[in-house]
Amino acid sequence: MAIQTTRTDTFAALDSCFTSELAVLIGSVPPRNLTPNRFIDLVEEARDVLAGSSLGNFQDASDHLDSAATYLTDALTEPGADQAALLAQARIHLRGAIETAS
Repeated sequence: MAIQTTRTDTFAALDSCFTSELAVLIGSVPPRNLTPNRFIDLVEEARDVLAGSSLGNFQDASDHLDSAATYLTDALTEPGADQAALLAQARIHLRGAIETAS
C-alpha cells in the first residue's frame, strides 16, 4: 500500500510542477487535480502537438515528452518496477522538454 501512496503523491507533485507549463506549450488551459492517467494523457497530448511543429526545438521537446510518457506509464503499470527511478527519469525528460521548447 505504501508504494501506491508514494506513486500517487509523486504523480501529484509532477502534476503540480509541470501541468501549467505543458498546457501553455500547447495553448491550453491547465487542467486541475489530474489523476496519474490524465497527467500522462496531457504529456502525450503535448508530445503530439509539438511533434507536428516544423520547429526543431519543438520536435526535440516532443522527443523528451515521448520518453517522459514512457517512464510515467511504466511507473504506473509495471509491477515490481523501480518506480522512484522511473519517475525521476520522467521528471528529467519533462524538464528537458520545457527547457528545449522555450
